[in-house]
Order: sequence, then structure tokens, then C-alpha cells
Amino acid sequence: MSARLPDAYFDRMYADADDPWSLGTRWYEQRKYAITTAVLPYRRYRHAFEPGCSVGVLTELLTRRCDRVTSTDVSIAALDAAHRRLSAAGVADRVRLLRGSFDEPWPDGPFDLVVLSELCYYLQPETLRQVLDREVPRLAPSATVVAAHWRHAVDDYPMSGDAANDVVAQTAGLHRLGGYTDTDVVIDVFDTVSAASVAERTAVPGA
Repeated sequence: MSARLPDAYFDRMYADADDPWSLGTRWYEQRKYAITTAVLPYRRYRHAFEPGCSVGVLTELLTRRCDRVTSTDVSIAALDAAHRRLSAAGVADRVRLLRGSFDEPWPDGPFDLVVLSELCYYLQPETLRQVLDREVPRLAPSATVVAAHWRHAVDDYPMSGDAANDVVAQTAGLHRLGGYTDTDVVIDVFDTVSAASVAERTAVPGA
């Protein structure tokens, strides 16, 4: 049993279509990204890590909340498409695009935001467990981790979106702040220090 879906799986996807999941055009994706960024507890982040960036749609949105973004993908075609998108948007200078897999050692940070969007169910549960146990302790103090996954069954994937988020939630040192769930998607947001609410963090009276 392989630790994750092979690179060739994604190479085939991008060989068949420039944007195989219609990330740049589908309303479902636009809405999901809006929810994903809305649940982030801080207004601004210094350095985000986005593994599995695909064609860079979410990457571009993250540049509106982050000083810098490091994004990776196993597909050269995806990275090329992401670079074109980010260049057209005028934000390519704030994004570092690297070829790499999520289960490999993460790039140098420190990162105060990690965005796991439609990614973790490509790994076997035990592999995801190992990656998070290795990398979460290396994050910046009071870092945010957000996990967003499709909830419907996909035969090719080693686990479901719900199972993927459950593995993330069981990571030592992560405290769940909240999230959003509907029939299609589950989105959970975590902090590495505490589960204090946004109102508590920003001294809203009465919190």
C-alpha cells in the first residue's frame, strides 16, 4: 500500500485539463474559498504554507491576507498555471512556488498559517498522522491550521474528507477554534496555542 496517491495520478489529471477541478470557474469552489478565508481568526498573517496549490486560485486569495505565501504541488503543469495566474494578478513576487509533496519535509518557514485545502485525503491516514506530528511542532507560535475537504466519497482517495479532518483534529498541540460543515464540505480551523475565540483575542467587551 503506497503512502499517498502517486505523482502520476496528478500528471494525468493535468494532461487532460488545464484546471481539472474547475477551481477557477466553479461557484462551489469560489464559495468554499470564501468560507475558508472567512474562518481564519487573524486579520493578517506573515507567512502561509499552502501545499497542493493546484492552479493557484486559493493562493491568489491568500495573498490578500498574508505578507508571503509558500505554495507547493507535485505537478509542474499546476505550478506553471499558478505562476501565470499570480503574475497576471500582480502578486507573484510575494509567492514562492515549489515542486514537492505534502509528505516530504516542509519548506523553511516559520509558518503562522497552514492551509490544507482538498489535500489530506490523498494520503493514507497513518502517513498524514506522521506528517502532522513531525511538522506542527515546527510552526510559528500561535499558528493557524485550516483544513477544508470534500465530504462525498471518491473511490481513488485513501480516505474521506471527514476522516482527513478527524486526523488533523487529533494532532497534539492543535486546538479547534470552529469551522463550517454542510453536505458537501467540512472546514475546521485550529490554533497551536489555545482555543480562545476571536472576540477574546481582540478584547471585545463581554467575551
